[in-house]
Amino acid sequence: MSTYWQAALKTHWGIEADLTRLDGEYDLNFLAETDGQAYVLKVMRPGCEAEFVALQCGAFGHISASAPEVPVPNIVTTPSGENYIEVSDEAGDMRLVWLLEKCEGRVYAEARPKTLALVAEVGAKLGAMDLALADFTHPALARDFKWNLMQAGWIRDALGAIAQPARRALLGEILAEYDALLPALTALPQVAIHNDLNDYNILVSGSLTAAPHVTGLIDLGDMCASPRICDLAIACAYLVLDQDAPEQALAAAVAGYHEAYPLTGDELDLLWPLLRMRLAVSVVNSTLMAKETPDDPYVVISQAPAWAFLEREVEDAGLLRARLRAACGLAVVEAAPRVMAWIESERGNFAPLFGEDLSDAPMGSLSVENSASPINPFDLPLEEAAVVGTEYDIEGGIWLGYYNEPRLIYTASFFRRGPWKASNRRTVHIAVDGFAAAQTKIYAPLAGRVHVVEYRPAHLDYGGVVILEHATPVGDKFYTLYGHLNPEICERLSVGDIVPKGALLAHLGDKTQSGGWAPHVHFQLALTTDGMGGDWPGVADPDEMYLWGSVCPNPAALLNLPDEKTGYVTRDKKGVQAERHAHFARNLKLSYAEPVMLLRGWKHHLFDEWGRPYLDAYNNVPHVGHAHPRIQAVAADQLKRMNSNTRYLHPAQVAFAEKITQKMPEGLDVCYFVNSGSEANELALRLARAATGGRDMITPDHGYHGNTTGAIDISAYKFNAKGGVGQPDWVQLVDVADDYRGRYRRDDPERGARYAAQVNEAVERIKAKGGKLAGFIAETFPSVGGQIIPPKGYLPAVYEHIRAAGGVCIADEVQTGLGRLGAYYFGFEEQGALPDIVVLGKPIGNGHPIGAVVTTRAISEAFAQGPEYFSTFGGSTLSCRIGAEVLDIVDDEGLLENANLMGARLLSGLRDLQAVHPVIGDVRGYGLFIGVDLVSDIVTRTPATDAADYVKNRMREHRILLGCEGPFDNILKIRPPLTIDEEGVDMILAVLAEVLTEVDTLSA
Repeated sequence: MSTYWQAALKTHWGIEADLTRLDGEYDLNFLAETDGQAYVLKVMRPGCEAEFVALQCGAFGHISASAPEVPVPNIVTTPSGENYIEVSDEAGDMRLVWLLEKCEGRVYAEARPKTLALVAEVGAKLGAMDLALADFTHPALARDFKWNLMQAGWIRDALGAIAQPARRALLGEILAEYDALLPALTALPQVAIHNDLNDYNILVSGSLTAAPHVTGLIDLGDMCASPRICDLAIACAYLVLDQDAPEQALAAAVAGYHEAYPLTGDELDLLWPLLRMRLAVSVVNSTLMAKETPDDPYVVISQAPAWAFLEREVEDAGLLRARLRAACGLAVVEAAPRVMAWIESERGNFAPLFGEDLSDAPMGSLSVENSASPINPFDLPLEEAAVVGTEYDIEGGIWLGYYNEPRLIYTASFFRRGPWKASNRRTVHIAVDGFAAAQTKIYAPLAGRVHVVEYRPAHLDYGGVVILEHATPVGDKFYTLYGHLNPEICERLSVGDIVPKGALLAHLGDKTQSGGWAPHVHFQLALTTDGMGGDWPGVADPDEMYLWGSVCPNPAALLNLPDEKTGYVTRDKKGVQAERHAHFARNLKLSYAEPVMLLRGWKHHLFDEWGRPYLDAYNNVPHVGHAHPRIQAVAADQLKRMNSNTRYLHPAQVAFAEKITQKMPEGLDVCYFVNSGSEANELALRLARAATGGRDMITPDHGYHGNTTGAIDISAYKFNAKGGVGQPDWVQLVDVADDYRGRYRRDDPERGARYAAQVNEAVERIKAKGGKLAGFIAETFPSVGGQIIPPKGYLPAVYEHIRAAGGVCIADEVQTGLGRLGAYYFGFEEQGALPDIVVLGKPIGNGHPIGAVVTTRAISEAFAQGPEYFSTFGGSTLSCRIGAEVLDIVDDEGLLENANLMGARLLSGLRDLQAVHPVIGDVRGYGLFIGVDLVSDIVTRTPATDAADYVKNRMREHRILLGCEGPFDNILKIRPPLTIDEEGVDMILAVLAEVLTEVDTLSA
């Protein structure tokens, strides 16, 4: 068949092209490809009316002329200028044929990722299209057919085709909603609409370096005259199908549409039931069609996701209406502006909530930035909840807590909105708190009727709670909530009771009556309860404040206070970034394309200014976890006493040295304490030179040992970088022992020895220039070099060659020491090597600046022949106590074993992903020192730098922090704190699988 139409294309358009059949319900569609150009040849079904094709051609032309920003295909006319022609097919039937330029991109159904920004752009493009079509008319728009949502009631007589009773009942409910809205829908203007912008009629382009964007809106075959809200509802029905958070996707699409073509509140109120009705029509139609043509996969292509969506639990329709209005910047209910205007007019006239003026009441902050509560942001026990905020207690007085304040005290599971600890959670307080003594009297600021009164004693719940319904003089309703009250209100008040203005409403509950919290009242205003009933959220997801800030605005006016007093202003990330640029150098870089501002941490999680949690899979500095209580306690205890240096005797210094040397092989028993790994490596150089009398050093290429002058001189990662100072004449480089992409690979059983032999060549180069070898220094497992695991036997052979040449061997264990490898406390143990000098750095202080050098007595004696060595803060009593505590925690909490178990789980999962995703060339590591080498070609092992950068930034968007390393920045570096648990590992694997699928799609 394609050959026949190939000839027709050449005959009537003069185009020679290869044809490939495309999907279609009724007509024949072919992809026609020539050198550098692609078209879609449309062969209409026999009997198709010319007016129908003329409608589509006219609409495409009208859109292109009126809205060039809308990417619709251009009509390719025949040489004689015709939009379409009539051609006889092989059976002798006459068919209308027309040709379109093909839009670039893949169908939205197969596109990855489907970001909210992309969803919003689809909405915006549809809005622009509908605006362009608003003045387009054509007789063929008046159509009676099954896909016109104005006529969707036809499925009523077809529900018998749905075999499952539950599904039939569900469709019946959707029909009832549709019937109820039909009068309002019919009253809306009927205009030309696309009517079928499903996920196969949207084309999307994107790459690893360019965000996905809309490149085509195609197929006007279902055009008709209908209210524009039907067009948006149809598109949204498909945009939300595979979204984890369909409500957010729906809001994004609607907001995009509204920006291009503003909607009314009444239209928005119709969208959700129309969306469901479209899916109902789809599943009924596909069920009927499947019975007629059981071998045609096209007819059921969207049935499974449509049913899955219809049957899933989603947000209440009333709340969805408010969400969509808020997303468009409209009032959540029509009365909202009138209510807020009346409340504003009465500011200063409301009865005092506490029976006294609160103008001078101090504000206390419980924010992420200003409060250290709770100790563990994932668990607030009763004893801690009972003292939250007590640092602001005033003898016999009242203090207030902020509205719009992000807090970490909401730790109960019902505040979390996903399966992981790093999932979205509700953190933003959408009320004002009034803290006072238990049993303090609370009065009604204005008259109201009891809407809800109940006792909710669960941990971190409201305790005693009352909701009052109020009405403005013109009858507009609104509500106030009072939480954490003495539950005796349940005996005094009943639903329907009238509470006069200024009347005693309740008493503050004590900690046993208020959900476990310190005595206070949670005072909240709501402009609607539609979709919430009596179970209001008192805390909101920061990403949904566009909704909850509109539903529950600042209640300051009801307290006779200015909004500025009670409204919290969160630290602005962009402002901090601008200040940073003003005060810091340009080469002090930030991680990630969209930087994060992190204010709190706990174990292997971090929290930004809004309390959003992140899984930290990158930072090895907090070796035993962020904000470890034992380290907090030790540091605070020592700072209460004194802090001095090694010129004075102190048992903490000796204790720390003993703990370190107990972990070392015999003979490594002399310690030097410094302030960083950089300073430690500087000292290691001096020790090597003192012991040998030489100056020259040998080190692997692309190594990194710090940012001081001497450390940079031996760090090829720095001196060979753009703008670097170049290789010093006293430094010789050898290959990193990379047996994946290096010159000697895993199929070579002698690779370790071959890499090690390069040291001898370096020694000869030193001799040839008249130098003398001081030693060899390397990260035992090169980290910035690409998370490299050297072949077995490599390091012992290197050390043998170095010692034979008169040098000493320095093991930089900043990255791999102290149990990170799980099965080994130090990296040199895995290699079976014995260094002369061991360098330890940042992990030993868990965030406190500290480093250490451990060496032999002989080397230390040689160094002692020179001038006195002293570091003012190296070996301070504070540093020594912290360092010793870190070592104890590793032992006491079994973190070595945890690194071994979690590392094995992570490596196993990563290798499973490697079997599925060709972008993973290699997975390597020990314990929680792991590298994932990404490649664009599995055979040539070409580094996939763009893919690694994409993965790093997409993982950050999914709240997981990891990094990229290696000479080509194509190695994913995973090195979390040693506290990471099974959930953290599983989150990394689950999210990485999703992101790698995006990479596969974008790279195809």
